[in-house]
Amino acid sequence: MHSKPPNRLIHSTSPYLQQHAYNPVDWFEWGTEALEKAKREDKPILVSIGYSSCHWCHVMERESFENVDVAALMNEYMVCIKVDREERPDIDQVYMDAVQAMGTNGGWPLNVFLTPDQKPFYGGTYFPPQAWVQVLTNIHQAYQTRKEDILSSAESITNHLAGLGIDQFRQGSGQDDFLSAIHSMYSQLEKKFDRTWGGLDKAPKFIMPSIWLWLLRYAHLSKNEEALHHTLFTLKKIAKGGIYDQVGGGFARYSVDGEWFAPHFEKMLYDNAQLLSLYSEAYTISQDNYFKKIVYETFDWLSREMTHADGGFYSALDADSEGVEGKFYVWTYNELLSIVGEQHGKLVAGYFEATPSGNWEHGVNILKEVYSSEDIQKQHSLTKEELDAIITTAKQKLLEVRNKRVKPGLDDKILTGWNAMMVSGLVDAYHAFDDEKFLSSARKNMKFIQQCLMEENTIYRSFKGKKSSTKGFLEDYAFVIQALIKLYEADFNEAWINQAKEFTEYVLENFYDKEESYFYFTSSKAEKLITRKKEIFDNVIPSTNGVMVQNLHHLGILFDREDWKNLAISMTDELSHLIYAEPNYMSNWGIVLAELKTGMAEVAFVGKDAIPLKNEFKKHYQPFSILMGTEKNSELPLLQDKVTRTDTSMIYVCYDKTCKQPVIHVADALLELKNLAG
Repeated sequence: MHSKPPNRLIHSTSPYLQQHAYNPVDWFEWGTEALEKAKREDKPILVSIGYSSCHWCHVMERESFENVDVAALMNEYMVCIKVDREERPDIDQVYMDAVQAMGTNGGWPLNVFLTPDQKPFYGGTYFPPQAWVQVLTNIHQAYQTRKEDILSSAESITNHLAGLGIDQFRQGSGQDDFLSAIHSMYSQLEKKFDRTWGGLDKAPKFIMPSIWLWLLRYAHLSKNEEALHHTLFTLKKIAKGGIYDQVGGGFARYSVDGEWFAPHFEKMLYDNAQLLSLYSEAYTISQDNYFKKIVYETFDWLSREMTHADGGFYSALDADSEGVEGKFYVWTYNELLSIVGEQHGKLVAGYFEATPSGNWEHGVNILKEVYSSEDIQKQHSLTKEELDAIITTAKQKLLEVRNKRVKPGLDDKILTGWNAMMVSGLVDAYHAFDDEKFLSSARKNMKFIQQCLMEENTIYRSFKGKKSSTKGFLEDYAFVIQALIKLYEADFNEAWINQAKEFTEYVLENFYDKEESYFYFTSSKAEKLITRKKEIFDNVIPSTNGVMVQNLHHLGILFDREDWKNLAISMTDELSHLIYAEPNYMSNWGIVLAELKTGMAEVAFVGKDAIPLKNEFKKHYQPFSILMGTEKNSELPLLQDKVTRTDTSMIYVCYDKTCKQPVIHVADALLELKNLAG
């Protein structure tokens, strides 16, 4: 129980802000109350930005923000604003750029000092308590005695931020031969392959799903066996490492080493959403049941620990429990033996590479799976099926015990963009395994978004008990549109793409910059910050401009909108030299470029068996096709003259609005596609 009354953050929809509700700091949420107070009292603003599963954010809170004396200085000298970067990525982007422009490495917690008119003049990340007190004191004194210097510095940083547009990156292709260009992209990545542990050769290791999704498409186009082998090898190495939760399913954000072994234990929804897609595609290509197992285990974890009763997905699980990073997930050797039982304890410990002295720090073990289990099978005279049964039973026992431990903190806000990514991941899993439970979950999730986070054409960013007042960013619109297109391809319900079309029109009206021909991250209707950003580079979450370009291309095909297709082409062409030069940071753009240059086959399924035929088709890896279908009639241009008047369902393979003769078997449609590809 808290003995003191809470501050105003108690009313926030952000669990991260609510974590600070009992700090003695007089925190404000970002908004007019705080900004007007700073102007009225002529005080600098402290904007402190973090997120609920950020380890060093918790440390700084414990050391400084919970300290009554430190809080007293903050309250006297500053107007203090707390920001959840996941709820307000617009504010985070602007002030992260500002801190980097000051020559400091960015990260979280991000602490930035602003003039009363929101212009940044100093900032950094984590400060130990004594250093933090010194910073507060120095800034207070400087603001009293050298205010003009501070205002001048803030003005020049703000002018620098305002000049960071797209123009510096645009120049068009200079590369006429698409296949040569993607070979050169591949060779840049291939030089960095870690052939021992998979992935790229560096530490710490982030999974970066869109790099591997691009490599799967490159392997498909180029027939490069090494590209395919390294990608599938990487996905196995990741899933057998400690970065994957061997007991409960789901992936942590990154490993601190180069072996996917010791994770930073937080689990984020956006990683796991994309990894459902990636492992589902890997299964479709390889038919390797190991990838299927990972998708099903991850889905089980999402269902068990990350799902709101009405179908939305929570944002993140903390790395810490009981104040210790990873405590929830690790085991002593003796614990393993006693839980699994005498008969199989040592076998299971060996399978997970656990040792009596511990394979990690403080004598505990992070479970990782042996890369090849043949030795264990031989040693214990077991078949693969017998070993699998022993491991499955052991995991169930370990999970039961683990569920009684103190759980890591759950960030139970529901973010629209991340949930939309999960819808797409679930649809991809549905198509890989033809299992209705994935589609059912995807539909329920989208219904949650529609009911709790939308009002007509306006999308809201976040929900926790109620929707937040923050309106959606390009990330939310772009990923919702993408998810609606995927849902249409799953069940051919045209309501999904009609809504996608409406949102696309809204985005073009409210986010598009006619001068630079790219999309802003914030709507023209949103609160004005000191600058309006555009997101170009792919990170763990793909660039919103790239996702929007893919949406324009796909909807342009489905609705026969040449203007949308042409905009997709011009936006991509102007960055193509950058896509070819920087595959690490433009990998999702690489996927979009491949779709535009290769062209998308239009595959139409018509008749009462449209869905079963489409599901059979989707068991084959055909990344350069867009699907449409109807049982009886349709409003879509390409389907209007294709109504079947017999009981026989038909498949039409079309390319650029020109169709081959209809066929009735998927195998024949695949053959037509192969012939089209040449």
